[in-house]
This record gives sequence, C-alpha cells and structure tokens, in this order.
Amino acid sequence: MGVSKSGYYEYLGRRKPDQQMEREALEGFVEDVFLEHKSRYGHRRTDLEPGRIGIVANEKRVLKIMREKGPEAMGTTRRYRIQKRIEKGDPRADLVERVSAVSGRNRLWVGDITYVPTRRGFLYLATVMDAFSRKVVGWSMATHMRENLVIDALEQAVGRESPSGHDLVFHDDQGTRYTSRASWKALGRHGITQSVSRPGNPYGNAVVEPLLETPRTELVKGQAYEGPEEARQEALKYIEPYHDTERMHSTLGYMSPCDFERQST
Repeated sequence: MGVSKSGYYEYLGRRKPDQQMEREALEGFVEDVFLEHKSRYGHRRTDLEPGRIGIVANEKRVLKIMREKGPEAMGTTRRYRIQKRIEKGDPRADLVERVSAVSGRNRLWVGDITYVPTRRGFLYLATVMDAFSRKVVGWSMATHMRENLVIDALEQAVGRESPSGHDLVFHDDQGTRYTSRASWKALGRHGITQSVSRPGNPYGNAVVEPLLETPRTELVKGQAYEGPEEARQEALKYIEPYHDTERMHSTLGYMSPCDFERQST
C-alpha cells in the first residue's frame, strides 16, 4: 500500500487529537443523559446537564450529536430531519400516489429506521414492510446507523420475497441512509423503483407512517432493555413469531399479515 513499516507503527501509537477526544467524551455524556432521563430531555435540557459537574458544552454541538446519533425526545415536534433533499423533477420523487391502491404483494414496500434505547447504548432497527399485507419482509439490526443497515434489510427482503418481474416501488422518508448512492445502486440492482417523500409535504409519508407505527411503538415504548443484544433478541421474537403471524391488524379485517396473504392468494 506504499506505507513504510516505521510510518505504520507511528500511526498505531499516534495520540488522538484533543478535539476528537472531547467530542467522543461529549457523545458518551449526551447518550448517558438521554438514557438516564428515559428520553424525556431534548437538546436544551441535555445541554444544561454538563454544567452541573463543571463541563462546558455548546448547545449547537449537543443538538448536532443528538441528530447524528438518532435519539429523539418524547413529545418532540421535529420528528423528521432532511439532510439531502430530492429536488423537483428528480425521478425518485414521491410515487406513492401511483401505487396508492396496492392490489397485491410486492407492489409497494416502505422502509424506516427505529432506534431502541438500552442501558448500554442504542440498537438501530431498519425494517422493510409490504404495504399490501403489513408484513415485515426484511429487517436489519446494528449498533450504528450506517447505510449498510438499510441495505442489509433490503437484501433480506429481496431474498425472502424474490420480487423480480413486478413493478415494485420502495418508498422512504428521504433519510440520508436511503438517498445515499450505495442504497440507490442496491435498489437498481434488483429493478426496484425508489420513491421518496416530497420535502415539506406530510401526505406522502402519511401512507408510510401508519404501517410502521405499530411495530415501532410496541417494541420500543415502555421497555427497559439492559443492552443491545437483549433488545435484538426481543426484536427477533416480535417480528416473525408475533407481528407477522399472530398480531391482528384492523386494516386487514383483524387478520395477521400472513393470514391475509394466504386468503388473498
């Protein structure tokens, strides 16, 4: 790789810059405060906590950390943050209206990311749901929010459902993990058309949110997990054995997603 042996060992022993160490320490402190107060504190109250023990933290830095890490306080009015807008005329513009009357499986998939707070950090859960049956057809879990999280969930959905030959649309809320080049290429490899909510327009996502609200609420709200691994095991127990095969949905005539699919075939 063109790196000298001495340069490599110097790199291994190199001390982190003070700015990086300060940021990592602040990130850990923000996460601890958020968990200690059980998601009740937004960035303003979280910013006041360091001052109690003599730590000076800028409110904007705290806000940036919370936005990047994903924690969202209860009752917040800012639930969706757009980092990369899809401009007017982009072929990925909102296509939900085109498939609003979902007539069968693998016509419209919707994707979203949920974070599960635990006492030892966050577990992030990316889900892909079929709008026709409310079935979770793909999911992925990790302790990070990198783009691989949503790509792995998509690949699992494709492997399970084999949607080739269908005019399949994948809709998301324009989050950066979904609008990244890697995610766009992954959808293209499988012939899936991407759709995103229009900036500042809540109606496109109005189709998506009710589909994903049930698993998000029932898996996260009111739970106290010790660590990410415990949360992972509970998520696995919830998705397939319960949500897809047992839980009744009013929009499906009080049938489970699997029962609804069997009746529709």
